[in-house]
Amino acid sequence: MKQGLLISICALLLYACSMSSDSSNDSPLDEIEGMIAVRGGTVTLGTKDSKFKPSERPAMKVSLDYDYYLAIHEFTCGEYNVLAKEYKLKDFGKCKKDSLPLANVTYYDAVLIANAKSKSEKRDSAYTYTKATFDSEGHCTNLDALVFHPELNAYRLPTEAEWVLAASKGWDPKNNSWNADNSDFKTHVVCSAGKDSQDFCDLAGNVKEWVNDWAGQFRDTTITNYVGSLDGGDLGERVLKGGYFSDRPSEMNVIARGDEYTVEGSTHADRIGFRLAFGNIPNPIWLDASGKVQTSAVSALANASSIKKLTGTHNAILAFRNDISGNLAFIDYSEGTLSVKEIHDSIEVYHPDISPDGKRVAFCTKPEGISGTSKLYVRDLNAKGTNRVKQDVKSAAIPRWRVLDNGDTAIVYVTDAGNNKDESAFKGSATWQVKFSKGKFGTPQKLFDGAYHGGISEDNTLAVSGARLLRARIAKSGSTITEKARDTIWYDKEQACNVSLAQDKSKRTLFLDFGGKKGQKFVGKSYATHERIFVADSNGKLIQSISSPSGYTFDHTEWATDGKTSNIVATLTNANGSHTKIVLVSPADSSVTELAESEELWHPNLWIERKTKNAQTDETGIDFELAPDSTGMYYNNSGACNQASVYRYKMELIWQYKDSTNAVIMGASRAYYGIDPTLFKNSIFAINLATPAASLWGTTELFYNYVIPHLKKLKMLIMSLDLDRSYNIGQNANNMFYKAYESYPGYVYDMNHNYWKDGYPKGLFKATYDSPGTSTQAQNNRPTRGHLITSANGWGDPTITEDSCWMDYKADRYNRNLQLLTELMDSCSAHKITVIGVIPPINPKYAETGAYGYAGLRRSEVPDVLQDLSSITKKYPNFILMNENKMGKHDYTDKEAHDYSHLSQAGAEKLTHRLDSLIKTLDIKFENKKEK
Repeated sequence: MKQGLLISICALLLYACSMSSDSSNDSPLDEIEGMIAVRGGTVTLGTKDSKFKPSERPAMKVSLDYDYYLAIHEFTCGEYNVLAKEYKLKDFGKCKKDSLPLANVTYYDAVLIANAKSKSEKRDSAYTYTKATFDSEGHCTNLDALVFHPELNAYRLPTEAEWVLAASKGWDPKNNSWNADNSDFKTHVVCSAGKDSQDFCDLAGNVKEWVNDWAGQFRDTTITNYVGSLDGGDLGERVLKGGYFSDRPSEMNVIARGDEYTVEGSTHADRIGFRLAFGNIPNPIWLDASGKVQTSAVSALANASSIKKLTGTHNAILAFRNDISGNLAFIDYSEGTLSVKEIHDSIEVYHPDISPDGKRVAFCTKPEGISGTSKLYVRDLNAKGTNRVKQDVKSAAIPRWRVLDNGDTAIVYVTDAGNNKDESAFKGSATWQVKFSKGKFGTPQKLFDGAYHGGISEDNTLAVSGARLLRARIAKSGSTITEKARDTIWYDKEQACNVSLAQDKSKRTLFLDFGGKKGQKFVGKSYATHERIFVADSNGKLIQSISSPSGYTFDHTEWATDGKTSNIVATLTNANGSHTKIVLVSPADSSVTELAESEELWHPNLWIERKTKNAQTDETGIDFELAPDSTGMYYNNSGACNQASVYRYKMELIWQYKDSTNAVIMGASRAYYGIDPTLFKNSIFAINLATPAASLWGTTELFYNYVIPHLKKLKMLIMSLDLDRSYNIGQNANNMFYKAYESYPGYVYDMNHNYWKDGYPKGLFKATYDSPGTSTQAQNNRPTRGHLITSANGWGDPTITEDSCWMDYKADRYNRNLQLLTELMDSCSAHKITVIGVIPPINPKYAETGAYGYAGLRRSEVPDVLQDLSSITKKYPNFILMNENKMGKHDYTDKEAHDYSHLSQAGAEKLTHRLDSLIKTLDIKFENKKEK
């Protein structure tokens, strides 16, 4: 942080005062030192202006019907140092002057500091979590099972709406003092000057500020007490507000929500700090990914790694009913970024059951224990719940998928799931089965009388049911339950419910009871209703009992559908009768692991894949016992690298095509968007390993450690040369191989085994393919071999985000990158690899500015840079320079542009075809034919 940066004098005034407002609540608020009381009001987030980013549109009105407190100034080094000493917070090592704002902090750092502030005043904590992860510098990069509690009076980050409401009272960033001659800011004195007797300081400047919200899309509507999106989507994106002290006043506004690159919770930089808010938020409202209003947020508490330890795989999905909304919700643990998706529907959803292939979910409209007509539906298990179909029968309840002996998929259901205590009523209902194929129901088949909705064993010799009595239908010797069978009642006819039959060939039955005599005798002591899960063997004999956590009882118990190592899912009910958590219970050790939390969650169903999704084999290579917790684990939700989800699929491409690839594309986003490896002709088989925001340093690390050792047929390296980004030496969170790799087990595991340079181990590709990722990046990268297909939006207006004069004070960085390129050419020459350095086309309107591109570089300096590159081509005959930008005098039209700095798919096709034509003129013999 520059020592010239100063806090406004008002930032040193640590007292509170009230602000006048239009709020009808004129009652006085208590004073909190260093904070201003803000009356509720209405504010506009976002804008209708098309010049702003899609994430900042449209305009959305937010009404805050409560009062809150906001800190006068950004959280300072002095405040941090006091808390850090008392509460053993990590030492960032960059916060020496007490009056400076605390900067270079992650969102998670800010959360921990807010909690510490609450603890210092013996208040409740606004945030709970189970585990904190720190990087080598002491920054918190992830908080497992992080839950925000808006109902508590505690210190916290302000919501975006709260921040904008305060800033809107007097937004004026013109006090920034900028010296255009040396591109430095001599001082920084910014206050949001409003009409009130006391003003907030520096909302427009000093540092950008974390707010509490996940970044989601706005809606053209009015929402009361908006607190952001339910989650950050595939990217785990958070919101930053305000400006940095070096930003031009014209660049500052209350609309902007981020930074140059995607902002995740683990992002930290000298330009990022925060200020605290205080107070509870009554009746908070979230928006989900589809823009639907949610009054209850569901928090995922277990990550993919935890699920794998418990089940043996990441390929697991938890489906359940959100009883507040009545909708189906689910968590896909194969997604590295945990996201709770809710399918909005007017139909009530009970007892969801995921199909054997994990692609669909069946559900009914009546719960266990309630008589009456129930409807059965099946829909695709995705965020939109597409292709919903209805079973055309009078009544069908509690569906359970099964695979028949002939391989057909079917659904078992009952005609009524009510109280089964009355014998005649029970026998008056029946158990049915219907095949389901290609999105359609077949013809229903009655199996037998009696509503046996607890499940049928795989060998068709046992069926069970609950809802008052634990009933069993047992096949006679040499027969099945559909032929000859006897109906009986287990558990001494005492009350039992939530019955489920294991599908692992053990024929174990689990259930809950009501604290009856038989259960007490087995346990050896008394217990409350639903306090214990009981497990019976195939004959109904009790073999195990598992106690609920203190303060809770169980409900909605079900075996997980893994078919191997059976686990149990259930809800936990608190003392008030609310089903606030979903848990996984392990019969092996009676452990209970929390999976999700909200106000009211019902009917969990945990699907665990029995077979790998990937049909390809991975049998070549050396025999090596790979560690399951590390192998191929190139992505998780730690957020240490902003582009980790993209890198994860680039690694998959390396292992998948290591024996086929003879050309690779590398570089940053211009190569990622602009070169399509599937369009090369003849015998060229290419993969695109470019990643957004990549540096030359990171590119060469990937090349030396993975590409050269494993792509044995490699003859061609195509890489983008982004002249304006030549100052970037990769020492930041966008470079996986700087420090971020330490947070991803796969890279550390590879490094500890010399990047497998001594021999590729069998199973590495398969492990990578099955490891956590994101559906978005899988769709972006797998079909195109790493190329991102983009739309044509036109070049638009040129945007400049960096100082064009950076060569004056960052020439050493430029020279370092030039040396890296020279060293890369040495390596490629030694391996007889031809290199094409592509200077990608960017907005031709930059010719009307003094900058070469968005990251600056004076246009007058470009000829010298091109001369340096030409010198390398003279030294290395295998280095070919392809200048497609030509200082803006190129022929790439608006239809071939995605934005001011990137090509659209049409532009990528033109550039790739030109590369293909160039390669044809070169004397290169590619070893293999093009792979289909």
